[in-house]
Amino acid sequence: MISISILCENHVGLNLKRDCMAEWGLSFFIEDKSTKILFDSGHTNIFSRNANVMGFDLDSIDCIALSHHHWDHINGLFHCEFIEKKRLILHPELLMQITNGERKYLTNKFKIIESEKVFKLAENIFFLGEIPRVTNFEAGTYKDKAMLDDTAIAIKTQKGVVVVTGCSHSGICNICEHAKKVTGQRLHAVIGGFHLTENERKLVEQTIAYFHQEQPDFLYPMHCVDFATLSKFHQEFGCTYLGSGDTIDIDSDF
Repeated sequence: MISISILCENHVGLNLKRDCMAEWGLSFFIEDKSTKILFDSGHTNIFSRNANVMGFDLDSIDCIALSHHHWDHINGLFHCEFIEKKRLILHPELLMQITNGERKYLTNKFKIIESEKVFKLAENIFFLGEIPRVTNFEAGTYKDKAMLDDTAIAIKTQKGVVVVTGCSHSGICNICEHAKKVTGQRLHAVIGGFHLTENERKLVEQTIAYFHQEQPDFLYPMHCVDFATLSKFHQEFGCTYLGSGDTIDIDSDF
């Protein structure tokens, strides 16, 4: 069994609605029988506060992985102290996109591992590195700038690959195609920020068509997906919206 818990999201989920807090940002606690991974950290200490509420000891994590350099995914690390230096896996471009002070803080506080290529976090869990742009409808940019550091995590399970994303600036379908190639599996679940909004209607329609073709068992768009698009995904796929405090349990045994 693998558990993917949402430590921080724009909204509070129904599971711990009285206890958890929310902010604009995203953070996941990923755990299987042998590994614990923090993926992104929101932008304040809310992720660590919610971790405590949910009964997770962040000092027990094996490593931290970052999806990209934006403040709402990495700044939480500047508000959390760990007992020992943790491995911090990121694309090298990330360090080039933050301030000198932020770069110095991260390099002092963590054991930095830079990887443009796929990096194995655990037996069946992979940091995807730089995402190839392969679809003909996703720009793979943010505000017309290349987002080479935008990446995701892929988890092999008996039913297919589970993709966990930060913001998908590189394109959610590009990410899924890379995850399929890395793991050799079909899509089982896709969880996280898809970065889709109503003003990109054609892109939304093409993305929905892609997922109809791929037929993943579960889709959980969140964070950087606006209400109109979330509603569209719910209509098309019956998607459930999740937030801070919610956990997804997936059968990962082979």
